[in-house]
Amino acid sequence: MSVVMSAIVAALVGFGGTVALIVAAAQAVGADMAQTSSWVAALCLAIAATSGYLSLRHRIPIIAAWSTPGAALIAASAGGIAFDAAVGAFLFSGTLIVLTAAFRPIGDLIARIPTSVAAAMLAGVLLRFVIAVFEGVQTAPELVLPLVGLFLVVRLVSPSAAVLTVLGIGVLLAFSLGLTGPLPSDAALSTLAFVTPVFEPSALIGLGLPLFLVTMASQNLPGFAVLRAAGYPVPSRSILAATGIASVVTSPFGAHTSNLAAITASICTGPDAHPDKEKRWRTGPVYALCYVALAGFGASLVALFEAMPAALITTVAGTALVGPLVGAMGSALAEEKERFAAVLTLAVTASGLSILGIGSAFWGLVAGLAALGLDAMLRRARSAA
Repeated sequence: MSVVMSAIVAALVGFGGTVALIVAAAQAVGADMAQTSSWVAALCLAIAATSGYLSLRHRIPIIAAWSTPGAALIAASAGGIAFDAAVGAFLFSGTLIVLTAAFRPIGDLIARIPTSVAAAMLAGVLLRFVIAVFEGVQTAPELVLPLVGLFLVVRLVSPSAAVLTVLGIGVLLAFSLGLTGPLPSDAALSTLAFVTPVFEPSALIGLGLPLFLVTMASQNLPGFAVLRAAGYPVPSRSILAATGIASVVTSPFGAHTSNLAAITASICTGPDAHPDKEKRWRTGPVYALCYVALAGFGASLVALFEAMPAALITTVAGTALVGPLVGAMGSALAEEKERFAAVLTLAVTASGLSILGIGSAFWGLVAGLAALGLDAMLRRARSAA
């Protein structure tokens, strides 16, 4: 029973806590309701397939998830990118993950990007969502302020339950205040909508490449760390190959990147899942079944979110990203000698800058790496003198 309950809790936290971000990302690239529900369903199927397969193959609790930072990146940076061009960027990102699994030098190159700069780029993306929570106070204070207060109180007891509480109470409060739109008349099963990818260089560089980088730095690498901390060997190339292939296969149906889970994985890898470490892998297949069920009813869930006021979506998404923002800021500013480059990366990324149609996340990365390069050149010049 502990295996079953851990898997169900992990699925509910992973889905309910961040599905608002998927809706926001879909709206940013102009996806309609059918395409959004296809996006959610395809992601759920990819998560189910990879979690079930990897856990059964390796007898390790390997838990997959969608890229939450990736969804935030899309919602914050994809303005002006058409949906079919965004799908091309998703396919490009998934292909890069597969290549990382196939060719070790690519993984080594990604690992050489300083943690401070990668974390600062992520923080710049997340910051805009957290700020949006308080911007929503101006338009719907009667909805946002109680939810922020509720979040601050509940997180003292359980940070993972805080976002789910905000979501549940927020929906009830939106109904009671009369802020909701038309609701779906019946429960509709999800369908997959195929989209022919369009490969625009600006979308590939400005969205696809940053999506790959934040997925690797903010999801896969922490996910590996969770497995190691729980005492399991990490079949990293197998995990990257499976999640990368799943991302490639599901991207034409609107899904962005699938990857290794970090926060929800810890629910399934600890002793609460099962006192015997060798039996915790069973959470993987149960978790997969949960996501198969969520895939089936994704259309109804998306329709429910579409009926909710925009202030509720931004509040749920923003509160869900406070914890990741704190972690990203801590990593970005940990090294004193790299703080200037990290702050520059954060500022450029958060600015929403767009040059040549390429979004701010890419330029933030370029600015941070350039600053670090100039600092290194100056140190070498001084040591030579």
